[in-house]
Amino acid sequence: MFTGIIEEIGEITAIAPSGDGWRLTVRAPKAASDAVHGESIAVSGVCLTVVGSTADTFDTDVMKQTLDVAAIGGASVGTRVNIEKAMPVGARLGGHIVQGHVDGVGEVLEVRPGAQWSVLRVSLPADLAPLVVDKGSISVDGTSLTVSAVSAPSTGSGTQRGSGTEPGHWFEISLIPETLAATTLGTRAVGDRVNLETDILARHVERLLAFRATTDAAPEGGSR
Repeated sequence: MFTGIIEEIGEITAIAPSGDGWRLTVRAPKAASDAVHGESIAVSGVCLTVVGSTADTFDTDVMKQTLDVAAIGGASVGTRVNIEKAMPVGARLGGHIVQGHVDGVGEVLEVRPGAQWSVLRVSLPADLAPLVVDKGSISVDGTSLTVSAVSAPSTGSGTQRGSGTEPGHWFEISLIPETLAATTLGTRAVGDRVNLETDILARHVERLLAFRATTDAAPEGGSR
């Protein structure tokens, strides 16, 4: 379990084939300094297991399914990644509950720099759109953030914006100077892909409502 409060920016220093997946070596001195075999570390929002470490690096295996569904599948040697170690019992929950289970990938649609902050607009897969609300929490590349704007539920499959077509659903996040400096989000540009994890509470509610709808639709006298 994580909180979405990034502890350091790491760098992928090696990628080696491992079955149908990868073995990554990540340089992250703070995380590696006391890393132990078998512990979990979130790498840009993906919960991965430590299989080896040195004083300033750790190794982890990434299976094919993760490479297929997360933005880390497009990483290369030199890619900078957000690092967070698992939350210890009794610690303050500074962000929100983050599992490190990526729901989908978004694309940076727009970057609007301000005097002291920056606003990012990110595309939102249609199946995740109902789980993201204005002023709610979302994890972007492992960073706990508050949604500052979101597209309307009635948004279609694509709307014209400028000279291109913008995906139908999107959300915005406003990044303060600390977030811009302490995470990789400060260097994100239009077209970059980012890992998204929605609020676990929203996912549970959606699942409960789906079962409720199925139960309510059951014929009278049928099994309930």
